[in-house]
Amino acid sequence: MSSKRPLKILSMGKYLPRQVLSVELEERLSIPKGWAVKYSGVEARHHVSFEHNDYMGARAAENALEKAGLSLKDIDMILYAGGTFDYAIPNQASLIKNEMQDGNLFHPECVDIDCTCLSFIAALNFSSNVLDGEQYRTILLISSEISSKHLNPNNWETSTLFGDAAVAAVVTHSPESGAQLIKGGIRTYSQGVLNTVIKGGGLKNPFSTHPYDVELHSFQMEGRQLLKLARQKIPEFMNWFFKDIDYTFESAPVIIPHQASKMGMVLTESLFNLQPGQMKSTLKEYGNCIAASIPLTLHDCIEKGELQRGDLCMLSGTSAGFSVGASLLIY
Repeated sequence: MSSKRPLKILSMGKYLPRQVLSVELEERLSIPKGWAVKYSGVEARHHVSFEHNDYMGARAAENALEKAGLSLKDIDMILYAGGTFDYAIPNQASLIKNEMQDGNLFHPECVDIDCTCLSFIAALNFSSNVLDGEQYRTILLISSEISSKHLNPNNWETSTLFGDAAVAAVVTHSPESGAQLIKGGIRTYSQGVLNTVIKGGGLKNPFSTHPYDVELHSFQMEGRQLLKLARQKIPEFMNWFFKDIDYTFESAPVIIPHQASKMGMVLTESLFNLQPGQMKSTLKEYGNCIAASIPLTLHDCIEKGELQRGDLCMLSGTSAGFSVGASLLIY
């Protein structure tokens, strides 16, 4: 059923660490020249030097608040939406708040949502349910992701694909604006639960009994298996998503998918009858930035004027688990 809840993205901000070009990465990892662009589709990505998730998230959040003309005192909830974190405890939203200017002067609740690459979509859907104009009027969503510290340098596919970034969005309860989330949802198909995994560092393989090993503690992705599963489940999910609303995937003039991979983007386009330029991509410029990919592309579309107030916008993607998710909104 359509939710049609008032939700306005008031502003967005981003933070990017230093840029790493494919030629630089190829030289460092002894990868043949031109391999990264040919196979990953990524010309550049950003990797941290001194930054951590809290630093990047705080800077993106402050940027978004400045654009909105607000400060932390106007925020009712900080919602971290991501799959990477500085510490196992405390939660990442609390750490980002502490890093922000005036972080210790104001006290909005801090909540984490981790659906890996779909975390921003999950957080947007969650926000639409709790924004009531009373207890919750304004929520600060933050996706701050560092992938570069969990990549295996011997795995060319993942080493050339992933980047680091932080993006924040200020969302408000604004019935009079006409902005709304028409529908949001995520479905998880567990046959792909371990097709993307970092096996080390959790409670099944703790550091106390499994010291650091590059294979065990690096991100692993079974790309072919994931593409096969995505080809099956994305159409199934979209049939479920649109069955009770008067829209289709192609209805939105602006479609922002998760920037999963070069082949993932090709697959998404092949499944639907899209117009040139309808589906937006930043994979070439940023790589796959986990949960930050969708809001990063959304941010850039807004900045470029490709998404205007009143436009219909479709956010969609896949994530580890294996899940497919979407948010259909009027910006």
